[in-house]
Amino acid sequence: MAFFSYTALKDNKNIVKGRVEADNIREAREAIRKQGLLPTRVVDESNQANKNSNVNKSRARGPQLPVLSLKDKIDFTQTLQTLSSTGIPIIESLVFLENNAESKKIRNISYELRRNIIAGSTLAETVEKFKRVFGRVFIGLVKAGEDSGELDKTLERMLHLFKKQDATKAKVVGALIYPVFVILIAILVVIVMLVFVFPAFQDMFSSLGAELPVATRICINMGTFMKQFWYCIPVFFALLIFGIRQMFVVPVIKRQLDKFVLKVPLLDKLIEFSNFSNFIAVMQVAYDAGIPIIDCLYLANLTIDNFILKDAIIKAASKVQQGTHLSVALRSTDKIPPMVLFMIATGEQSGRLGELLYHCAEYIDRKLDAVIDTFTKMMEPIMLIVIGGIVLFLALALYMPLFGLYSNI
Repeated sequence: MAFFSYTALKDNKNIVKGRVEADNIREAREAIRKQGLLPTRVVDESNQANKNSNVNKSRARGPQLPVLSLKDKIDFTQTLQTLSSTGIPIIESLVFLENNAESKKIRNISYELRRNIIAGSTLAETVEKFKRVFGRVFIGLVKAGEDSGELDKTLERMLHLFKKQDATKAKVVGALIYPVFVILIAILVVIVMLVFVFPAFQDMFSSLGAELPVATRICINMGTFMKQFWYCIPVFFALLIFGIRQMFVVPVIKRQLDKFVLKVPLLDKLIEFSNFSNFIAVMQVAYDAGIPIIDCLYLANLTIDNFILKDAIIKAASKVQQGTHLSVALRSTDKIPPMVLFMIATGEQSGRLGELLYHCAEYIDRKLDAVIDTFTKMMEPIMLIVIGGIVLFLALALYMPLFGLYSNI
């Protein structure tokens, strides 16, 4: 016989701890259930002493869990909101996710959340331990939902927010896929022409005896170099990808890039509306959850990727903290659309700020759709011009020596 310490639920809500004596862990669970309790954790005390040191080290380090993607957050929040709205306790909801979620990441995080809540923490306190996994926006909204006693409604608002962010991301990525795809095809065609086509004509060009045009010499030399040092091509693309990644990772470089894109016509509107779409949406959800307006600003500002826009919102938040009206502070940034400023000012005066923020989000979404549509239509002729220019250059480089030969005959 051995002693087992346990943690169990009474009436599916109250946490009970105790000890039972049994031959094995299965019989210990049976004994706990006979007491009308639902066992959540049963530990053999004879083995516990040997594990304490390892457990303490593990707790000190904390569980290493991967960051939840936006899709994972949608799946996690949707299931949690659906079960919570039907009155199912949070622990049972997490048990369901732990056993049935398709994503392994969601199953792992559900286990950690359930374990911490059973130990006595609230959901908000628990998710705050996993800032890297959930992000500060998720944590702030969960805390507001628990503080207001409307966690299920807050989860519903968050679900709508995450779906909206996913749709916005899909729109922006979809608008950029076409030009990126065309550029990659153009690069591939140029490499094929330089490596295989021009070297095939090199002997013929040499037999002409005349000096080759500059464009032809450039193409032949580049083709010869790439054919001889072919391994430089994948190295070049690897360095190119690394360089582009560094542009978005290194703060100093990204700040300059963010400043530049806001000066490019049409691209500036695409960046502004895509950022403010998420910003206003989070503002509206946070405000409806009962978060103070200054905290709403700081929370919503976490969704902005552009350094210049982020700095402008931080300055506006500082003014609000000093007593300035929200609409006046945002107007000082010179970045927020006038219609949005007008609706926010109206909401402040009428006491319907949450409702007007919702309409602001809808307005910005419509403007973003219009900008993306215009951007897509403009990219088509621009890409045709770029591709046409490349083809013209290669064609001239290939045929100009022949034209010179015919003119001398």
